[in-house]
Amino acid sequence: MNQLSLFDSQDDTPPQAAALAPKLRALAEKGLFFGTSSWKYEGWLGTIYNPELYQTRGKLSLKKFESECLREYARVFPIVGGDFSFYQFPSAGYWKTLFEGTPEGLRFGLKVPEEVTVPRWPKHARYGTRAGKDNAGFLDPKLFKELFARPLWKHRDRVAVLMFEFGTMAKSTMPDLDAFRDRLGAFLDDMPPGFRYGVEIRNPEYLGEPYFETLRARNVAHVFNSWTRMPELIEQIDMPGSRTADFTVVRALLRRGQPYEDAVKRYSPYRSVQEPNPAVREALRALAERAWREAQPAFTFVNNRLEGNAPGTIESVADALIV
Repeated sequence: MNQLSLFDSQDDTPPQAAALAPKLRALAEKGLFFGTSSWKYEGWLGTIYNPELYQTRGKLSLKKFESECLREYARVFPIVGGDFSFYQFPSAGYWKTLFEGTPEGLRFGLKVPEEVTVPRWPKHARYGTRAGKDNAGFLDPKLFKELFARPLWKHRDRVAVLMFEFGTMAKSTMPDLDAFRDRLGAFLDDMPPGFRYGVEIRNPEYLGEPYFETLRARNVAHVFNSWTRMPELIEQIDMPGSRTADFTVVRALLRRGQPYEDAVKRYSPYRSVQEPNPAVREALRALAERAWREAQPAFTFVNNRLEGNAPGTIESVADALIV
């Protein structure tokens, strides 16, 4: 994979972007890919993004910024997380526009729509009449293949990994781990080849050899995730059998014990690192180094809500790896 086009020198590149790009290029050449969970953040203007590129009639155009900034993002980062696909089945036309409008070297880690991963719709207004009802599409391989994998198929070379995120499942919807393993295993057995797959769970009691074996038998990655109610990343790393595939996927989202809404309130608009998390940084470094030693790719996605500024978190980890 040719990464050089993503990191060409730009006279108008903001300072943080200019410093970070060559570091991430060096790591990508070793199979270690670092990116952020999303990319449309005004707080990164002046550090990652050049505000002058998004001016209309002398003023910043948010519409222009949000529609075009991914191309500038790709000058710095080799990979990006696609949370947007969790909330919809993107059309073939959407995928065409997305991939043709971004540099060929940029890879995507995409979340599979919740239509496939939610066993029962949350009691939330945005779900309308479905709220509180069982989801008939839960772990339906036909639904996944026809509405998600098939439109995405021709772009599969741009996809680093597809991630199935399962929110915390109550016993009323998922009685126990065995029930989940049965459903998940049958679903994964019917997945089309050509993609890497990862599974992220939010039920800490599920973590253990039986769950890991379900993934390992199918070369599906356990997505190491830093989240409010999940064990620390370093604890997940130390769990026997937690490396379940010949590639690594990590999502550093929140510090343990911190509610999502609190992180948004504390850190917005995500201009700088505000609360460094040495434990998570060390875990990210350890996972990357292990993948490097084993000559396997590692895909790491960092969220602003972890420390306040995802590029700053990534740069600190990149510096530790390069040194």
